[in-house]
Amino acid sequence: MSKILIASLLLGFAAAAGAQNYPPPPPPPVQPANIHYGWAEVLRVDPVYAVVNQPPPQECYPQTVTRQDNNHTGGTVLGAIVGGVLGSTVGKGDGRKAATVAGAVAGGAVGNRVSAAHDRTYSTQQTVCRPVDGYAPPQQIVAYDVEYRFRGEVYMSRLPYDPGERMRVRVTVAPADQ
Repeated sequence: MSKILIASLLLGFAAAAGAQNYPPPPPPPVQPANIHYGWAEVLRVDPVYAVVNQPPPQECYPQTVTRQDNNHTGGTVLGAIVGGVLGSTVGKGDGRKAATVAGAVAGGAVGNRVSAAHDRTYSTQQTVCRPVDGYAPPQQIVAYDVEYRFRGEVYMSRLPYDPGERMRVRVTVAPADQ
């Protein structure tokens, strides 16, 4: 009985393996037909230029500049506080409020003027840069326009290199209606 069971299992596994849907093998690579190579005479090579994208050069130099410290905020605030305190000692009721506001405004104005009288002027070095006069951006060769003759016919191509006096060409022949 065990021989029949083993034979049945092997037969079942073989049938299952054969029933798998495997894709067909890829076709063999097709050799390009009607292609051959030859040599062409180079008639003319013209370089093709492009502008290199880079910032223009600058010349920088130190320059002495004179500055004035005109920050009057501290004097204005201090004057307004003192003026407000002095104004609040005058009058009674709503008159006191008006005197406080008037004292603060007058004190701020006086503090600003006093602070402005003490402005100091100083000199410092600053680096100044400007573009160089007469600068022309550099150009570099990016390709070559090549004129060449093959079997009596003249052709033009743009190549990434200068081919020299002769260049190898690939000729492909195919029917015109394809």
